[in-house]
Amino acid sequence: MKLSRTAGITLLIAFNIAIDQISKIIVRTNIDPRERINVIGDTFLMMNVENAGAFLGMGSDMNPTLKLIFLLILPVGVLGYLIYYILKNKTLDKLSLIALCCIAGGGIANVFDRIAFGSVTDFFHLDFGGVFRTGIFNVADMSVTFGMLILLYTVVFSKKKTQTA
Repeated sequence: MKLSRTAGITLLIAFNIAIDQISKIIVRTNIDPRERINVIGDTFLMMNVENAGAFLGMGSDMNPTLKLIFLLILPVGVLGYLIYYILKNKTLDKLSLIALCCIAGGGIANVFDRIAFGSVTDFFHLDFGGVFRTGIFNVADMSVTFGMLILLYTVVFSKKKTQTA
């Protein structure tokens, strides 16, 4: 049995939201906000941090009206348009479609946190000896990043195909 395009899109977005929300429930339930868990030495840490801002806490010190506009209203509008675009644009290749669904799912999951809890729960941190260090992030952030990387890959390689043709 083959899924319809719309059902596949819905399932992929729902899957991204579900794995993010399940991971955040586990973290909120089992990790104290002051606790740091060394998963792999000092390289991979888990903790429970509530991020009242956006990426890397940017905007956490904005006044409430600006937060409402830039962290809720604007993202909801962009995500609404993204879902509309995904559903209506039948010419998207499979990789681009998967990428956009990951971006939408991750974005929706983080917006849901802002609406339900007033902040986003972040819990992963990577530090490769100071050479490369991430901020604290969550599964939704990974979905968005994965989607952006796949989208970049499809753009780069579709341009190479067009140039050689």
